[in-house]
Amino acid sequence: MTVTDPPPDALPAALTATVDLDAIAHNVGVVRAAAGADVIAVVKANGYGHGAVPVARAALAAGAVELGVAHIAEAVALRNAGLDAHITAWLHTTNASFDAAISADVDIALSSRRQLALVVDAARRLGRTATVTAKVDTGLNRSGVARDEWADFADDLAKANAGGAVHVRAIMCHLVRGDEPDHPLNSQQAERLDLAAADLARLGSPAEVMHIANSPAALTRPDLARDLVRPGIALYGCTPIPERGDFGLVPAMTLRAEVALVKKLAAGQGVSYNHQWTSDRDTVIAVVPAGYADGVPRLLSNRMRVQVNGRSFPQVGRICMDQFVIDLGPDGGGVAEGDIAELFGTGTDGAPIAREWAEEIGTIDYEIITGVGARALRQYVGREALGAETARDVAAAQR
Repeated sequence: MTVTDPPPDALPAALTATVDLDAIAHNVGVVRAAAGADVIAVVKANGYGHGAVPVARAALAAGAVELGVAHIAEAVALRNAGLDAHITAWLHTTNASFDAAISADVDIALSSRRQLALVVDAARRLGRTATVTAKVDTGLNRSGVARDEWADFADDLAKANAGGAVHVRAIMCHLVRGDEPDHPLNSQQAERLDLAAADLARLGSPAEVMHIANSPAALTRPDLARDLVRPGIALYGCTPIPERGDFGLVPAMTLRAEVALVKKLAAGQGVSYNHQWTSDRDTVIAVVPAGYADGVPRLLSNRMRVQVNGRSFPQVGRICMDQFVIDLGPDGGGVAEGDIAELFGTGTDGAPIAREWAEEIGTIDYEIITGVGARALRQYVGREALGAETARDVAAAQR
């Protein structure tokens, strides 16, 4: 059975992203086993493009114990969908709605004294205790409490905790070189976070839990796991360290499009804007209705392949906003209008995986899967797709 995300009366979509929620569940199990620790399922960026609510439900059903997102709005959306698991949000602008986070019982990860002061003000205004995480900059030099601010931040946090404005639930950091498991900075960052946690305990506001490990560290450095691990990309079946293999992860998304048009092309004729590809023989071409607005990178022009009916065909000419062209060869490759082109998927059927696209253009598969656009119809397969709640969630997402 398949659950799709638009209302029943929606028009057909030219492009479909099929998400296997059983693969999500499998990947949660892989990470838990490797790390020897419980999992915070990171579902930011709409579940890395897969759909945050269905993915969150599948991950929690598979044994994940918490959820993580970047923005408060993402956390509140999960709450509004009925998810009652612990949720942490860790990236906040000056106009972040801490009132909304506190009201929705979202764990607010704090990166500065200024953020802490705003959360304390909001908590007192609402007459509630805010749940917070101390996010420490242990070397990434991005978000997180700076080293020169830490002592004052820790004092402020302890006072706010003692006064009941906040409850210190966790302490966390982000790794610089998690995808280089043997790099000494990984252990150094963990030691710095341990020292910060000791500071909070000494001040009377100990953190209940600590989390450090991202996907690569969770899979390769169980010594960094502490209380929880915080995987993102691994949950979606993309290996965070390709040179070490796939770790048994299963890609969750398969991107497909219907062949819109098949036509003959004479030798010497060019294809698409600026004729960056010209056929050297009479051939047959097909139009696939997906382009860079849908997450097919323009940089892949003349450098990618797709699979139709079990056969691989090269993409030719410039990739456009809404469409690209494939060369079917002189015999047409047995392809007809209405056939399904697989752009990327699990790789088990010989079709490309997202990493193939990424490596071709010098990026990472995180960028590929999160870039799949809103015009792609998300449909869900697997045991979690059978639930009525999931069906309602994904239908509501398009209203």
